[in-house]
Amino acid sequence: MLQGPYGSLDRDRDRPLIRLPFTSFAVGTVLLPLTGFIACIFISLVYHFEDATYTHCHVSNYLPSISAAISRVPERYIWRCCVGLHSAPRYLVSAAYFSFYRGRFAKRLPELLLSGLALLCSLAENTGLLLLTYVSSTETYSVHKHGFIVFIVSSLLHMLITCRLWQVIRRHYENPEEKTSFRWKLRLFLFNVSCCLAAAYFFRRHNKYCETGVYTLFALSEYLVVFSNMAFHMTAFWDFGCKEVIVATPPEDKRF
Repeated sequence: MLQGPYGSLDRDRDRPLIRLPFTSFAVGTVLLPLTGFIACIFISLVYHFEDATYTHCHVSNYLPSISAAISRVPERYIWRCCVGLHSAPRYLVSAAYFSFYRGRFAKRLPELLLSGLALLCSLAENTGLLLLTYVSSTETYSVHKHGFIVFIVSSLLHMLITCRLWQVIRRHYENPEEKTSFRWKLRLFLFNVSCCLAAAYFFRRHNKYCETGVYTLFALSEYLVVFSNMAFHMTAFWDFGCKEVIVATPPEDKRF
């Protein structure tokens, strides 16, 4: 046993460098893009209203689309900063969910395969978001467009697979928080799908008929897609409520 000042030094080394409740980690991760998104919309409406709400057929429009809201300065840099900061924790949460599913479905091959697919979809969703964020529609439209498609498709697939996995979990476990999590996941997924369909309808109608206000409804539907997506990821609040995110010194680096 070490004694004297070196003993107290090692006891200090045993303490985690960072210890954070997962609930705070989840809330902080979602608040970054949420705050950035609201700030971009507000700045676009107040300082760049004419440019941000411009449409190709010159009809009245009252809300900027997401692409328009994040493509100007300083909105572009606010959005990139918030999404960039939140992306690393999002990748970590994806890995945490996969580890969680492996523990629950160790003896159930179909669900285990779905868990792997959910991981891939989650990684693709976050990567697509980074792509459409760092390549704006005014810079390289085709890259921005493909990033948006990857984000939307992988997001919907991820939510669908997650709802299926949690349906199985609810069937075999009696934890009330897990039941609450499943109910909200399902509601938010259905709401997100409805908003995606509404956005597609209003976008097509605007391009075909150029009616006043229709592009505003498209932009509003886009906002609801984003908000419901963020809320879906916030259900991690229930899934990992009793867990902690810890940064600590590996055992092999300690002095004995």
